[in-house]
Amino acid sequence: MLINGYNIVPGANLIGANLRGTNLRGAFMPGVDLTDAILEEANLRDANLRGTNLRGAFMPGADLRDAILRDANLRGADLRGADLRGANLRGAILRGADLRGAILRRANLTDANFRGANLTGADLTRATLPEAP
Repeated sequence: MLINGYNIVPGANLIGANLRGTNLRGAFMPGVDLTDAILEEANLRDANLRGTNLRGAFMPGADLRDAILRDANLRGADLRGADLRGANLRGAILRGADLRGAILRRANLTDANFRGANLTGADLTRATLPEAP
């Protein structure tokens, strides 16, 4: 996959990358390190981000519809208003994430860790939620 002329391979280091508004629809990026990356308004629809490190990523308004975020680390990520309809977040770490106003309809949140996450105004319609301890 090429992003602005750069070949992105699984496991690549993109710590702090500015990918604001980038079209990554359908990208295959498992295990990529996007710690503190800027993905505001990025199109990640249908992307495979399994096991990706998105700790502290800035992602308001990102399109993550039907994305695979299984076992991803989204600790402290800013996902305000992000569209995660149908996304697979099974086993994802969302501790301290800001999900205010995020759309999580039909998202698979089984075994996800939401401790300290802000879900104010988030739409969880028909989402598969983790069992309460």
